[in-house]
Amino acid sequence: MFRGTSAITLDTKNRITIPTRYREELFADCQGKMVCTVDIQHPCLLLYPLPEWEEIELKLCGLSSMNPQERILQQVLLGNASDCEIDKSGRLLINGPLRQHASLEKNIMLVGQLKKFEIWSESAWQEQMQQGIAKIQSGEIELTERLLDLSL
Repeated sequence: MFRGTSAITLDTKNRITIPTRYREELFADCQGKMVCTVDIQHPCLLLYPLPEWEEIELKLCGLSSMNPQERILQQVLLGNASDCEIDKSGRLLINGPLRQHASLEKNIMLVGQLKKFEIWSESAWQEQMQQGIAKIQSGEIELTERLLDLSL
């Protein structure tokens, strides 16, 4: 399970370096093979270990290409999916269309989200956190039954 945030940088060859604390698990679980795609709700990227992505693909295969809404989701997620592999130095290449979607420049945040990572520009991540905390504190977020059962 991946958790926490890591401030990382995009190098001149458009690679990020996966923090050391995740590498051993990623090489053991998927030999460093990952899939990166766009997030359809936020200006960030989603980075999955290959076995986790394969589960998503199975769900996407179950959608109908004849249903316009389902087809759009397939096109966006699969059309932007990029196979990437962590090299021996822990680096991972982020292609141009993905970098553009998330407005990635030099300063990046890698955010653990249990079975995947989110990749944000540092400024967009800071803004997202400020907005999220403000919504929680103001009571703007509706507490669903599952949220009410969550004890921290």
